[in-house]
Amino acid sequence: MKDEFVWGVATSAYQIEGGKFADGKRASIWDEFCKRKNKIQHNHKGDHACDFLYHYKNDIQLLKHLGIDNFRFSISWPRVIPFGDGFINHKGLDFYDRLVDECLKNDINPWITLYHWDLPHALELKGGWTNRDIISWFNRYTEVVAKKLGDRVKNWMVLNEPVVFTGAGYYLGVHAPGRKGESNYFPALHHTAICQAQGIKTLKELIKDSHVGTTFSCSHISPMNANSEKDIIAVNKVDALINRLFVEPLFGYGYPIHELPFLSRLEKYMLPGDNKLIKATPDFIGIQNYTREVVKHSIIQPVLKAKIVDAKSRNVESTVMNWEVYPESIYEMIKKFNSYRHISKIYVTENGAAFKDEVNSNGEINDEKRIKYLRDYIGQVLRAKEEGMKINGYFLWSLLDNFEWSEGFAPRFGIVHVNYKNQKRTIKNSGYWYSDFIKQIKLEEMEKQKQTLQEVMSVSEQDF
Repeated sequence: MKDEFVWGVATSAYQIEGGKFADGKRASIWDEFCKRKNKIQHNHKGDHACDFLYHYKNDIQLLKHLGIDNFRFSISWPRVIPFGDGFINHKGLDFYDRLVDECLKNDINPWITLYHWDLPHALELKGGWTNRDIISWFNRYTEVVAKKLGDRVKNWMVLNEPVVFTGAGYYLGVHAPGRKGESNYFPALHHTAICQAQGIKTLKELIKDSHVGTTFSCSHISPMNANSEKDIIAVNKVDALINRLFVEPLFGYGYPIHELPFLSRLEKYMLPGDNKLIKATPDFIGIQNYTREVVKHSIIQPVLKAKIVDAKSRNVESTVMNWEVYPESIYEMIKKFNSYRHISKIYVTENGAAFKDEVNSNGEINDEKRIKYLRDYIGQVLRAKEEGMKINGYFLWSLLDNFEWSEGFAPRFGIVHVNYKNQKRTIKNSGYWYSDFIKQIKLEEMEKQKQTLQEVMSVSEQDF
């Protein structure tokens, strides 16, 4: 793996693939969750999404046209192993085989995420992430995918945002599978932490010269009142929950129980030796940042005694997701994760924004707000790089407009517009901007290397 700064885009299987039951695929927890009334805005479903399953060759050509040579995508577990364990669906696995080959044929580096939230529904019926058997199920799934694609794919991410899929899916019930309460949350949390570490180890064992990591959602946390001691305490609690919960066990620090005493209830689900099972040494970590959170002390929240104050009520610039536009957040998170001495490489594996995109009379999407957002956030990434922090790449979310989980198809994050009625793709102005930006960065880097080479040769000639 070269040490040059990596520029790319990211996607995920359920959000773009479509092909709900194509070629032997079976239901995921999101297929089932979307059937439930009022769980998804406008009762949208990911049955077709962007139909990437059928349009992948054209979409890879879009990447090539834009000069984006790193593509992060995920594998659909129920497409590969329809019932989660047992029978391997070779037709499903062959799709990813073709996708990888198509990437490589066009000089695009594939970066695979093993798990981006679409657990096979058959496993959820057995308890899903609350069942300790998930450790062996996930390990087998990892082995199957690694053995099929590991000869060509060297860049791997194990889990996508474990804080989100455990918290939203197994505690709050607002994401699939829609479970609520501590009895679901704590076992799901602990088993996920084990799978995170074991997945890293398995990939590194099976794939020669592999480059293996995992990803974490993160947000800079600010107090509503910087002079309030209670608000500062609330900040520390929310930071531990949002930013530290999964990364610290991975590196051997254990769960952040000091700031979050309720995590001591995890002991009920821990077996002897689990403290070792949740530890691993990834080659990198991915951080995924979109905004910051402002919090204040709240007696209404019995566990954290902290409340997030949303962007709308603070009257600040925000996206259609009601996320504050706060570019310094990504700089602060790169700085925070640089403080962990065990981390050798950091990539921003997701960053982007959803705005109300409008197609003008010429059929163009002039998304100036997104361009400004990207320019400002990427500027903070480069600021961290210039200051000598470990930051090795940036993946924009997302290549395509897609199914945005409980928000359905309403928010559009893509730099490529998708007409969901006819699947027509239209590159937005932000897509052209990102393409031009990458080309300019590469030209500047080539000029620097050329100048350095000339200086070295000049010195060598003088010595001679």
